[in-house]
Amino acid sequence: MARSNGWLTRMTALVALQVAVGLASPVFAQAEPEQTNAELLEDFEHFMLIANYELASDVGATLMNRGLSPVEFVQLVEESRNLRRYEQALARAMNVADLEDLAALMDRTYRQGKLDRARDPAEITRNIQLLKGTLRQQQIAHDRLVAAGEYALPQLLDSALQRQDPELRARVVGVMRDLGRQSIIPLVTALPVLDPGRQEIIVDILGQIPYRTSLPFLVELYNRTDSPSLRSAIARAVQRREGEVTAQPADLFFALAEGYYDERVELTSFADEDFQLLWKYDPGLGLVMVPVVSEVFHEAMAMDMAERSLRHDASDRGTLALWLSANFSREIDSPPEYQNPAYPDDRRSAMYYAVGAGPMVSQLVLARALATSDTPLARLAIESIEETAGSDSLISLGDSAQSSSPLLDALRYPDRRVRYEAALALGTSQPGSSFEGAARVVPTLASAVRDASARNAIVLTGSDREEYDRLHTLLTGLGFKVLPPADNGLSDIAGPIAESPAIDVVITSTGGAQTAQLITAIRADEKLAVTPVLALVSTTDEEPLRRQYMRDRLVETRKNSLPDDMLTNAVEQVILAGSGGLITPAEATSYATRSLAVLRDLAVSGNRVLPVGDATGSLIASLGETSGPTRLQIAGVLAHIDRTDAQSALMDAAVRAAGDEQLALLTQVASSAKRYGNKLAERQIRRLIELSGSDDQSLATTAAAVMGALELPNMDIVPLLLEHGQPPSATADRR
Repeated sequence: MARSNGWLTRMTALVALQVAVGLASPVFAQAEPEQTNAELLEDFEHFMLIANYELASDVGATLMNRGLSPVEFVQLVEESRNLRRYEQALARAMNVADLEDLAALMDRTYRQGKLDRARDPAEITRNIQLLKGTLRQQQIAHDRLVAAGEYALPQLLDSALQRQDPELRARVVGVMRDLGRQSIIPLVTALPVLDPGRQEIIVDILGQIPYRTSLPFLVELYNRTDSPSLRSAIARAVQRREGEVTAQPADLFFALAEGYYDERVELTSFADEDFQLLWKYDPGLGLVMVPVVSEVFHEAMAMDMAERSLRHDASDRGTLALWLSANFSREIDSPPEYQNPAYPDDRRSAMYYAVGAGPMVSQLVLARALATSDTPLARLAIESIEETAGSDSLISLGDSAQSSSPLLDALRYPDRRVRYEAALALGTSQPGSSFEGAARVVPTLASAVRDASARNAIVLTGSDREEYDRLHTLLTGLGFKVLPPADNGLSDIAGPIAESPAIDVVITSTGGAQTAQLITAIRADEKLAVTPVLALVSTTDEEPLRRQYMRDRLVETRKNSLPDDMLTNAVEQVILAGSGGLITPAEATSYATRSLAVLRDLAVSGNRVLPVGDATGSLIASLGETSGPTRLQIAGVLAHIDRTDAQSALMDAAVRAAGDEQLALLTQVASSAKRYGNKLAERQIRRLIELSGSDDQSLATTAAAVMGALELPNMDIVPLLLEHGQPPSATADRR
């Protein structure tokens, strides 16, 4: 169909724009008035519908760069001649790779504008008044108020509580009922501070909303009020929600706190938005909304509900542990520099309350972290346990129903940091009696010495070897050891997975359905249960998968077309979110130093529950792989182990070393000999005698001291005297 002369004029202007970027012939360039926003939108729709995607991209980008607010953009779209035409153009743009980002921006802006307009206080007030208009006006107003959601509650509550207009009140109550779960928390926030008459109005509304969220508040009010009519109203409302007024408020609030901690959908008003609402009630102002970032909303509500439970039963350790878990999670999830209105800066840190609560409660926090695969929370729980626990409370909850403590379970946790820190806590406690799991402590400490800095990754691309090679090259460049290809899934690499100290990240690059199957298999593998997964998928599959795993901090989805720099950033981000990031060289050194100190203390004390000899093999291997202070610390531990291979490894390391390190290692050989006697082989003794005749006086003296500690026979010493300090021949007869 032919277009208007106005469009031809704008087309000329657009050609002039294309000349500037080299896309059209300069013969058409001429000065034209700037296009209006409406004209740009119309051109975007036209070019999309005739599949001229290049021009559609240009005019669409120009429009979105005009700086329109979301509400202004909505007005522009709604004032266009055909809303359906815009929706068709946008849907087509969503399926064009080069236009996908632009289309997503336009869609987000439009949806945000609709929300912003619906939530505007003046618009809400206007729509409440329209509830008394014509039937059509009532329906429009009702729909807009429901779209505004929780944001409409302050004005809705005021209208519901007023006594001058019963007709308006009835229609407002209908809106609040239809808002469902979004009405509950604002209403129960106002409930305790109102007079019994207005409380009864709210109770009746809550009784009509088919969610049990209100039960704790209703039962609590039932126990506190002296008003017979209010108690009857509460009893009716509770019965409608299949509750009992005889229930314990502490238990009900605890169950609600658990729901918030689990981030259940029915307790989340705006699942896809950046902010949620907390509520306060001011007698002078009415309901007051307090926006809080979504990352810490559920933690704030869980803490609030747990505090309400503790007011009814302060002795419940499980409730206190839930509060501590939520508080730790608040710190973990808070964006940098965020000023949390629910937790002022002058309030003490979560760790303060955790150590004050004692190790038994912190063990319950750790149990929750392990059960939910929450690695950052597990680490904080272990830190608080280590601060306050003796050896007995580390290995038992003091409950006969518990066969072991969560700290012992942490020794089997897939994340290395959690295993290391649990082993450090147990080793530091110097346990005096044996316990189930004790055999894992020393090997874990030894692993921290050797394996903390290792980086391991799995790449799953099915049979696409080219994609595997691409990702393998990128990860190798980041310092990862990448396990072999697995065309048929994890079963192909079961052996390498078992041999790895840990897997830091899994990257998948397959179709959407296969990716979901792989993630299920990964979570079912004991060693990979908490490993972060970066799922690379096509543009078509990305949004469905993102929604499927949006509540799983261990899974991130990205387009498989990401350039290498963005892919590198995605790898780092998923590891950071899932496990706190890669173990840095400084962190690895710290783990090694701390573990060696604990191993040495165990060796010096001769602890029989945690025998350091179990780490001999790993320590010997580490001795050959390290240098500097760490190597000397390892030698110090080996010198306290009564085994031939330990002393022999020390001597071999000393022979290969030079300078001050050689002297230090020889000193450790002497220490071993003093404790456990001579365990060196003949070849090592001959080499020691050679060193004792060195021209380097310090080396010769140190080697001679080792000979003395070994208590070598006179036939090895006398030749040194007779030859004025010259070593005997290495082949001399030592009979």
